[in-house]
Amino acid sequence: MDEKQQNQEEKREVRRKRRIRSQILAYVVLILLILAAATGIVIAVKQIAAASRQQEQNNKEESQSMIDEMLSGEDELQTPAPTPDPTPEPVVEMTPEEKLNEIVNAYIAVMPLEDKVAGLFIVTPEAITGVNTAVKAGEGTKEALEKYSVGGLIYFKNNIQSANQLKEMIDNTKTYSIHPLFIAVDEEGGNVSRLISKGLCEKVDSAAVIGQTGDPANAYTAGTVIGSAMNSYGFNLDFAPVADISSVENSYMGDRTYGADAQTASPFVTAMMQGLQAQQITACLKHFPGNGATTADPHTGIATSDRTAEQFRAEEFAVFKAGIDAGAKMIMISHMAAPALTGSNNEPCSLSKAVVTDILRNELGYDGVVITDALNMGAISEYYSSKDAAIYALQAGCDMLLMPENFEEAYNGVLEAIHEGYISEERIDDSLRRIYRIKLADRLEE
Repeated sequence: MDEKQQNQEEKREVRRKRRIRSQILAYVVLILLILAAATGIVIAVKQIAAASRQQEQNNKEESQSMIDEMLSGEDELQTPAPTPDPTPEPVVEMTPEEKLNEIVNAYIAVMPLEDKVAGLFIVTPEAITGVNTAVKAGEGTKEALEKYSVGGLIYFKNNIQSANQLKEMIDNTKTYSIHPLFIAVDEEGGNVSRLISKGLCEKVDSAAVIGQTGDPANAYTAGTVIGSAMNSYGFNLDFAPVADISSVENSYMGDRTYGADAQTASPFVTAMMQGLQAQQITACLKHFPGNGATTADPHTGIATSDRTAEQFRAEEFAVFKAGIDAGAKMIMISHMAAPALTGSNNEPCSLSKAVVTDILRNELGYDGVVITDALNMGAISEYYSSKDAAIYALQAGCDMLLMPENFEEAYNGVLEAIHEGYISEERIDDSLRRIYRIKLADRLEE
């Protein structure tokens, strides 16, 4: 090879090596560029991710802030509070009257019809035992009360011998009775005083004498004296005070009334009634519509009053209304005939629906016990059988039947009237509810 060719060969080799170096350098630069780009990408991704996380955190914080503001706000969009447990309905407490009615209704509901009917009667102990004069309560009394569970017994002077005898007789009688008993007596003061006449109670003046003092407090004292003595022997019912007025000259009632007009008598009647009741004795106002308006004695036959309805309303009714307003628990109905009220010259008030129901119940608003005067009095026994008198009295609206001439006839007659539909058992229950509101009143304290 000549020198020229050799030089050319060397130049080509130099150029080839230069190209290889250039290519290597280019590759290195490219690799470096790729690495730089990759690094930038990684850094950018990290930065974007960090920025994204930061934004997400910011969004969460902003959302939580908004929620907190909503919860703390008082607008209608706030999150509702948890529903509280329902408040139990308040228990309605029964009144004493409602409790007593519930007790009475439950008691009556289980009474056999025979006991219900017997419970309408107040009789002497002789009427059910058959003895001539009852001065003690033994097996005979026990058997009699098992057969006839009467509503009450009334005692007179011939039943009373001494304080111990009287208390023992009454205590035993109560023990023998299936149902609570009224243990009654006529103790007005003055001449109508069974205990005072036997020296078993401090002397109390007649109503007329007390009325003349002009101070009703004396009537209250009389009631407490009589009531205290009665209570000590076991009595719980006094057929007193007299609420009649001596509205006619020579009135049959004599000194048994507190005065001749309602204004005088009313405060004395209510005061004595309250004195008796303060000693746990049930008082019985008597004799509606007013025995003092007649001069005849209903013990021996019909006694008629010629008082007008207007006169009765202005005077006699006013006294009884005062007693009713003061809390009278029992009222006795007279056998007197009052044509102006009954529309009949001969119909006893005790058998008159116009007097008992229309006037006493409806007009005067009385809802206590209504009892007849003694049904063995001539004003009844001379004209009616014991059976008819008992039935008519109940149909008139009376609740209790006092001393029929023949107890067994009256008792069986009422039972028969119920079975035959002349009197409903519900009608008897109405009377018993009034009776047992008195007898069971102490159950509210148990």
